[in-house]
Amino acid sequence: MRTDRVAAGVAAAFVIGAAAPVTAQDFCGGHSAGGQWIGGSEARSDVAAATSHMEQMALILMGNQYVALFTVSAPSDVRLEAQGRGAGDPVIDLYDESGSILLSDDDSGGNGSSRAETTLQPGRYCLAVRSYDGSPMTGFVRIGRLEHEALTPGSDSPPAPTDSEDPIPGADPMPGGAIGEICDIATVTTFLGDGQALDSLLAEGVTETASPEEVPFWGFTLAAPAAVSITAENPDADPVITLYDQSGNWLAENDDWDGLNARIDMTMPLQPGSYCIGVNALRDTAQPITIRLSAYDPLAAQIALYDRGEAAPPLDGSYPVTDLGLLSARLRSDIQSTDERATWLSFDVPEAGIVLIEAVTNGQGDPMLRLFDDFGREIGYNDDNGQSLDSRLIAQVQRGTYLVAVRQLGQGQQVLTRLLFERYVPAQP
Repeated sequence: MRTDRVAAGVAAAFVIGAAAPVTAQDFCGGHSAGGQWIGGSEARSDVAAATSHMEQMALILMGNQYVALFTVSAPSDVRLEAQGRGAGDPVIDLYDESGSILLSDDDSGGNGSSRAETTLQPGRYCLAVRSYDGSPMTGFVRIGRLEHEALTPGSDSPPAPTDSEDPIPGADPMPGGAIGEICDIATVTTFLGDGQALDSLLAEGVTETASPEEVPFWGFTLAAPAAVSITAENPDADPVITLYDQSGNWLAENDDWDGLNARIDMTMPLQPGSYCIGVNALRDTAQPITIRLSAYDPLAAQIALYDRGEAAPPLDGSYPVTDLGLLSARLRSDIQSTDERATWLSFDVPEAGIVLIEAVTNGQGDPMLRLFDDFGREIGYNDDNGQSLDSRLIAQVQRGTYLVAVRQLGQGQQVLTRLLFERYVPAQP
């Protein structure tokens, strides 16, 4: 009976997939793909039922956008806001469930922030946030009703004070230091390598450990141009790192690069001079965080993407991929999946149709699934299937070879994971 219910669900998905690829969250004209529920799940993202505003931290990479997903169960007056950190200048676009754009805003929140207030009818919505000039940006996105606390002052309000000793009342500390505080090299008292130029040490790397309460800013100096990687490790602290030049100009920021650890890769060489790393923790600022500065290694960075399941490895044998062979109808495979490195499997599809993949741990783990074609294009992604931490992914596929990555999201987990692969083809007239 369970198989019949799954088959019926896949058949319905195939009808939808005739017009567009089917994903776990396919609405707003495709803008929902890769989006995040603003309340953590669809059930907790209903603005009409929320007792307070809902907020997420958004990391927007070069030329990309962040998409917050939410629902409205009853007609509601809603406020939508995005506030960038440092010189970040966010732009917001609101899409309804069909993909029609309802509104856009750039600076109505004041001080470069975005803000819009509108009445929304019941349905699902997508709030897309991008950087005005396409540069990387970190900021906050807040969605709530008009009676909820606002994130931004609004374009008609006076600018908020920026003195770090007089923070905005009720605001939370921002990554990289106190509110309004940035890292000017003149204020740094602790340097990696005791202040010497680190060029000769980058190959092996320079490592120091301290809590953000002890050392909120680490300085370092380069005598020659160098591409560098900066990591911050301790998932119990959930570190955030921000890189500034010697004048306090924001260069880059990262929160969750690998699990809750953070990493910044400066692939373009930094010029000679002094730099500052701001360190903060979203969980516990008293926890020690290990900071490591090393030379950027493009090959190691590529392999790290494979290890995290974020990019498909080549099928030339240079990276371990288990070949499952031809997916005729139904296939089962058991693996030990971990959070340290994704397990990669490949399979062949003989003709166009629908593929369903499930990762089941029966509550023992939190598996993630990512599906790619043999060219390396991401076809589908799923983390939590409904109210379960297990994953289920449905995708429309053509004839060819596909790769799937399986990885646990919990820290230090190694879990027996049962994988189910099923293929469905359209009914013949």
